[in-house]
Amino acid sequence: MARKRKTGGRTPRRTRRLRTLIALAVCGAAAGGLAAYRTLSDDSTAERPVTMEEASRLALSRLNLYQASPVAISLTATEGGGVVVRVEGVVDYRTRRAVGSYQVTGAAGASEPARPSEASGPAAGQLDRGLIVWDTGGLGLAPAPEGDTGPPWQRAEHIPRSGWSARSYTTDPLDAGLQLLIELGADRPDNPLLLAQSGARRLEPGRIDGRDYDRFAGPRAQGATPRAGSDGGRSPLTYWVDGDGGLRRVTMRMPGLGTPTTVEFSGRDGRAKLPEAPWKTG
Repeated sequence: MARKRKTGGRTPRRTRRLRTLIALAVCGAAAGGLAAYRTLSDDSTAERPVTMEEASRLALSRLNLYQASPVAISLTATEGGGVVVRVEGVVDYRTRRAVGSYQVTGAAGASEPARPSEASGPAAGQLDRGLIVWDTGGLGLAPAPEGDTGPPWQRAEHIPRSGWSARSYTTDPLDAGLQLLIELGADRPDNPLLLAQSGARRLEPGRIDGRDYDRFAGPRAQGATPRAGSDGGRSPLTYWVDGDGGLRRVTMRMPGLGTPTTVEFSGRDGRAKLPEAPWKTG
């Protein structure tokens, strides 16, 4: 799919920061020379460095996603001004392609809401919806076919390549979430020792749909050190992982926004077949 560059006043520096965040999220770059933590507190609710067993489960989470592909996902991004974008679909980590449907809701009276497409849409408070495809290079959007109630991957196959409006990623919360999501799966596990050395931390456990999960803050940026404050200088990424290394949720705190971008994983969708039409050439 051809990509259209979006200028919009965003600086290369912001783009570099976002790419650095994505890289840290998915590969746990190590801060050299740190010793792995081996003896830790027994307090199950206190924040602390990860044990090697916990680091191993976190390290397996990317491989588990890859092996489960195609994986059903949902993403919720708050764009500011009362505007919320929700995406539901599937990701195939073997091809690093994804397809879904999106809808935008906004508070009445919100000014200049951010939208997934560059084209003008309904005013805040009205519903905007359609189909979305994305990969490592960017995303494409198209209107949903009228009267078609099938799953997004099936509907997308009926839209020719020319029917998709494509663009590169920006630093907006939706784009950051989509870019993170497409990079999360991997065909091999991370190195648990490097994850521990890079500052991954175990947080207070959580529950989703009646099931317990361990919550982990991801590795910190290289050279970063803990500091005073509510987050202690931890990573803006939080992972919800089960006892087998299955990834259930990832949240990403975005600068200036009180509500993080949230990605939910619902397991393998064996029916899904990603469409070829949006990526066809010739």
